[in-house]
Amino acid sequence: MEVLKRVSLIQTKLSKCFASSYVHTNLKPPKANQTLKRYLNSNCDTKAILFFRELLRHNPSSVDSFSFLFVLKACIKKPFSLEGKQLHAQLIKSGFHSIIHLQAVLINFYSALGNLLDAHHVFDEIPNKNIVSWTTLISAYVVNQKPQKAVELFREMQMLNVEADQVTLTVALSACADLGALEMGEWIHAYVRRKPELEADLSLNNAFINMYAKCGEIQTARKLFDSLGEKDVTTWTSMIVGHALHGQASEALELFSEMEEIKQKNSKNKEEGNCGSSIILPNDVTFIGVLMACSHGGMVEKGKKYFLSMIEDYGLKPREVHFSCMVDLFCRAGLLKEAYDFVTEMPGRANPVMWRTLLGACNINGELELGEKVKLQLLELESGYVGDSVAMSNIYAAKGMWDKKMKVRDQVQQQRRAPGCSLIEVASEISEFVSGDDDHPLKAEIYEALEYLTASMKTYDLSLSIKPA
Repeated sequence: MEVLKRVSLIQTKLSKCFASSYVHTNLKPPKANQTLKRYLNSNCDTKAILFFRELLRHNPSSVDSFSFLFVLKACIKKPFSLEGKQLHAQLIKSGFHSIIHLQAVLINFYSALGNLLDAHHVFDEIPNKNIVSWTTLISAYVVNQKPQKAVELFREMQMLNVEADQVTLTVALSACADLGALEMGEWIHAYVRRKPELEADLSLNNAFINMYAKCGEIQTARKLFDSLGEKDVTTWTSMIVGHALHGQASEALELFSEMEEIKQKNSKNKEEGNCGSSIILPNDVTFIGVLMACSHGGMVEKGKKYFLSMIEDYGLKPREVHFSCMVDLFCRAGLLKEAYDFVTEMPGRANPVMWRTLLGACNINGELELGEKVKLQLLELESGYVGDSVAMSNIYAAKGMWDKKMKVRDQVQQQRRAPGCSLIEVASEISEFVSGDDDHPLKAEIYEALEYLTASMKTYDLSLSIKPA
């Protein structure tokens, strides 16, 4: 109700503004699209929507496809769910639904809502699908953490002989990175090499580095990184994060130091008036990689130093993920009291991941009293998570407190567990396996292979147990 009141108030003020500025004076109103674009660029999304409504009521002839484009983008930024759906209906009514750039924005709108069903429906209704529409839909699945479907769509696009561009390939590589689909990523790399017109730009090279690093090919990623003449902050960050993910703390921090040295050198050149490379500053994602490296390397003091440097030297505001990295840093080092103090004193409310990290450390270190405090915090934030109860029951078991352990175990049995899921890539095909699911199309062949492997292992064990006379 409060939102509706605010919208109504803004609408009233806008109406008065129109009346006083344009009706009772000799001033001519600016072109509708210029006004909509100005609102959009100024992040006045509500004003853009209300202004568009006024146009439809009082001056519908001034509305064209670009008017819909601007106001749909305004709906995406919030996002405005109801208003965007109304615009979709109005767009069809106005006869603009077949314009390709509007169809792409509609897919983006439904993607922003997490409504992939309607996003795909918009795509299916496009009669002449081009690379823009394909890329937009593939991106929608990547953004909504459905990389397997994104890869399937990319493969379907290839089968229909739709030529991919750099943007499509960059999005597809992101899906490969999320899935760990190395074969598909390598195929895309080979595809780019075969297409002279698809010269790998910096964004595409960054995507290759990210894909190789996340798929376990850290040496290939580093080789590609070292071969690039042009690098931006994403290039450096992808490689730093890649080293950190592989537990290569020294390599990650050495790379960050090199990045800072280049920054200082280029800054000095700028001050002296020498033309040189542009200054590349680390961003908040770079520091995620740096803090992860410190955590995996057990470098507590360095982690503290970099956390403060991010704020004081670079003016970056820590996000939840940075606080989570610091909690992980303290917990891995066994500094549970320091981790608890950090969580309770941080600005804002700690999320369940931070508390869960601390509870896991309490389980490993047998910290009963602190573990109970943390479990209470998790009960307030996310009471239905089974893993928290399992961790707490393990702490009780380690202390020989069997009554409390059984009580917690009884609670666990009453809660629903999310089924386990695993993915495997075979010949560039991604197969998903969910615990307890027997709907895979190759179920018979899979069970036959498992039975053969089981029998082979039993035979091997038997041969080891029989000693020669």
